[in-house]
Amino acid sequence: MRGNDVVHGNSRPLEKDVVRDLRRELSYGQYLRLDRLLDAQHPVSEPEHHDELLFIIQHQTVELWLKLILHELRTAREHLARDELKPALKQLARVKHVQHTLTEQWSVLATLTPAEYVEFRGFLGRSSGFQSYQYRAIEFILGNKNAEMLEVFAHDEFAHELLNGLLKEPSVYDEFVRLLHRRGHDVPAAFLQRDVSLPHTFTPELVPLFRGIYETAAENWDAYEACEELVDLEENFQFWRFRHLKTVERTIGLKHGTGGSSGVSFLRRALELTFFPELYAVRTEI
Repeated sequence: MRGNDVVHGNSRPLEKDVVRDLRRELSYGQYLRLDRLLDAQHPVSEPEHHDELLFIIQHQTVELWLKLILHELRTAREHLARDELKPALKQLARVKHVQHTLTEQWSVLATLTPAEYVEFRGFLGRSSGFQSYQYRAIEFILGNKNAEMLEVFAHDEFAHELLNGLLKEPSVYDEFVRLLHRRGHDVPAAFLQRDVSLPHTFTPELVPLFRGIYETAAENWDAYEACEELVDLEENFQFWRFRHLKTVERTIGLKHGTGGSSGVSFLRRALELTFFPELYAVRTEI
């Protein structure tokens, strides 16, 4: 072994090509704007409670992942509108992986006990995860639209504009069914002409369309795959909602939410919501 190759203890020599002088280079921290990112956690409890940092980072991290999901779903919708189904499947696959990460994240917040949370909960005022405009945006782009939600964001011009735009635009599901129509599948005219600002409701006339795709999967493989991707996406969404519900239940019990909701019972009713009801109904028909 040459002298320059000697490793002392658990240390290792810095390779000669590693850049040391970054004064004129784009560094890792600068690229990620870590100065801003890591300075964005400001506990409000007085005196500052140890566990509030966990609470803040948990929710900030969720918002970052929601930003990516919304980004991917908007791109998937654009691909579908251009009859580019295969690239859309790529976006949906990525969304599914992000959803798995989000669901697992609840296990970290679940380490916050009721006795710990109550120490700083009162300092949160009326702020609540219910007010996450990105979460609402994802619901809107998937078809679960509710114009009443815009009132909650009247104070935030950016959020209000985003949601109002998504309210009036077709959902991912709308664009998928329109693509199937352009491919020659029998889509009811009422669906194609419907008011897209309204939430999608179960349309029994769509079920035969999907039954045909499932029964001729070999001839309609990418459409068949897209149906299953959408079912996966909705199922993952329900897993996330359920873990949210159980984490809230173990942390605050049956207390009302800080934003005024009924808390656990409100979250439990959300489990009844569905984005793609026909893709579930068709399973009974096959």
